[in-house]
Amino acid sequence: MPIIDVHAHWGPWPFHMDVAGAGLNLRLMDRYGIDLQLVSASEAVTYDAVSGNAALSEVLAGEPRLRGYAVVNPNRIEESAADLRRCLATGRFVGAKIHTTYPGRAIGSPQMREAFAMLDEVGVPLLLHTWGTDVALLPGLLDDLPRLRVIVGHAGGDAWQEAAHAAASCDRLYLEHCRTVADAGRVAYARQAGVPVERLLFGTDATLVDPCVALGVIRDAGFTADERERVLWRNAAELFGFEM
Repeated sequence: MPIIDVHAHWGPWPFHMDVAGAGLNLRLMDRYGIDLQLVSASEAVTYDAVSGNAALSEVLAGEPRLRGYAVVNPNRIEESAADLRRCLATGRFVGAKIHTTYPGRAIGSPQMREAFAMLDEVGVPLLLHTWGTDVALLPGLLDDLPRLRVIVGHAGGDAWQEAAHAAASCDRLYLEHCRTVADAGRVAYARQAGVPVERLLFGTDATLVDPCVALGVIRDAGFTADERERVLWRNAAELFGFEM
């Protein structure tokens, strides 16, 4: 069965981790049978979006098993909008990534609203870092943005119950449950809240987290074989238009 990882990273982190180059990504993919991995540049997430996206673009040109998210900085929306279009023009980037902590902009901030509007115009999926109860704002923010589809990265983190109810009320929100703390019952809760299996995606947070954690969550979620196939790759293939 193919596996598509919709939440991963490339490049060195400002932590004590040896993850330079794409070698670790590919070794982890080989170890766990991941066929395609969607990555954002760690430099773009933590420091400089434009330079990090440019560095990732060079890597993607030579790595057919990787696709890119262009990181958008909501503090520099005009610059990020132009950079996003440049990245998409390469054919190797398939969406956008926004982190809320590093740029210091909450989901409900004016800057984030402006970024959402820009992404709705561009029409590509957004992987959004979520952690905290402001994830509940997403359905209202998407009301007037009919083209914007948001992958709720970490499924709200510590606010996974709020994220579940948000996704149940908005058919353009997708839950992706990777995180460092594998709280039991998160996927079951989301399904009981009304999130259909068609809007559950698989992500790992590699290279920060070993993919075995996310794979364990999928193993323990009680999916049927058909449901597991949807979560591990088919939903992502449909969302991004991949042929597998």
